[in-house]
Amino acid sequence: MAAAATGEAAVPGPSASQTTQTVRAAGAGASPRSAQGPQSGQSAPAPQSAPAPQSAQDEQSGTRNKVARSLLDHGPSTAAELALRLELTQAAVRRHLDALTGEGVVEARAKRVYGSRGRGRPAKVFALTDCGRDAFDQAYDELAADALRWIAQQAGGGEVGEAAIAAFARARVEAQAEKYHAALAGVPPKDRARALARALSEDGYAATAREAPAQAGEQLCQHHCPVAHTAEQFPQLCEAETEVFSRLLGTHVQRLATIAHGDGVCTTFVPGAQPKSAAQKHPPRPQAQGSPQTSAPPTTAISPKTSKTSKTSSTATHANEAGRNPA
Repeated sequence: MAAAATGEAAVPGPSASQTTQTVRAAGAGASPRSAQGPQSGQSAPAPQSAPAPQSAQDEQSGTRNKVARSLLDHGPSTAAELALRLELTQAAVRRHLDALTGEGVVEARAKRVYGSRGRGRPAKVFALTDCGRDAFDQAYDELAADALRWIAQQAGGGEVGEAAIAAFARARVEAQAEKYHAALAGVPPKDRARALARALSEDGYAATAREAPAQAGEQLCQHHCPVAHTAEQFPQLCEAETEVFSRLLGTHVQRLATIAHGDGVCTTFVPGAQPKSAAQKHPPRPQAQGSPQTSAPPTTAISPKTSKTSKTSSTATHANEAGRNPA
């Protein structure tokens, strides 16, 4: 069979009618030479792989980023202004604006008109939301670190400054803990770690609680930390959080790992409640090393005064018996 405009070689020796049918089946653009087999002494050319085109999804995402960046650089803009700026059609720009609006990155609002407004409906402009702005570079972490350094300097620096930062960290976490207290109210101790994980997830920590491997207890895992970059410089933030966890859960907890120190997850070990056995409630009396495990009758301690009185009584008895008449 002859190949149909795909670069494949046909088997030599087709009839004229077969060649004609093959060219017709190939459609427009197929040359008669491609329908014929290779000439004698020539080998069929090897098919070449076409370069992989860029995926449509990546291209769409790149264009949407350009639209959002243009709104960041130039402020609220109409679809016509964006189309002219990015050299796109207005229909394409509106399609990307609809997608960005659905993601909460862009919002539509009425264009502000200064002076007298003409007839007709006011033009609609598109602007970035707070969520859309957060997707670009921010300096919140640097601002927080500068504020904590200023607190330490105002307190006098050194150990006094470190204590001032710790006091701020405790006050900050205490404000958050008020909501966690309500979430844990009435929860049994064995379920408190999971209830705290749900409360933390509502604040963006993406927390979970799971059974600790090879240990009697649970692991409270925070897969995200909003203050991780600042906590790298000020570990008092992590220490204050651990103190609050201990108080909320009603037991001593141990911080095993933190995102601020380069770990993938902030992990806190929460020991489980272990009921005391009878042996733990009444431990056996310790014995000297090498002594046999036998029970000895209880002995009564004799005070020196009692011993002296007993000795005096014994002497008087012997004296009476010595002076008694045998008859």
